[in-house]
Amino acid sequence: MSSSSSSSSGGRRPHDITSKQGLTELYNSGVTSVEHVTRPLGGSGGSLGVKHSGVVVTTTSGDRWLVHKGSGYGESSETVVTNAKHMSGAWKSGGSQSVKPGTRVADYVKAGGENYSLLSDNCHHGSKRMMDVGKEN
Repeated sequence: MSSSSSSSSGGRRPHDITSKQGLTELYNSGVTSVEHVTRPLGGSGGSLGVKHSGVVVTTTSGDRWLVHKGSGYGESSETVVTNAKHMSGAWKSGGSQSVKPGTRVADYVKAGGENYSLLSDNCHHGSKRMMDVGKEN
């Protein structure tokens, strides 16, 4: 399990929850809604219109967390959780939906997947699976 952003400095990821208890509490937090988000991909891909995607989950306490995946994003999983207050203004909403009661942050991390593959399991594959978590019929 990992809670970080996609950038690092000196091997430490800047937005970590530093205690195992804090991470467990976050992962066990109930989710009330999920929002699909995208931003331009960094580097030359972004200038070509390529996007990076993820989801923002809102917990029962009202906190918002970005869940997204990418190559090298995490340590034990390529899907990571970052406090949404660290998101840049480049992220744009693609719509939100409520979720079934009992849906947890951990369900989104699991749906995102541990491993990253550019062709078969990238951020878009992960965010699509995450949007299906807790979907109300």
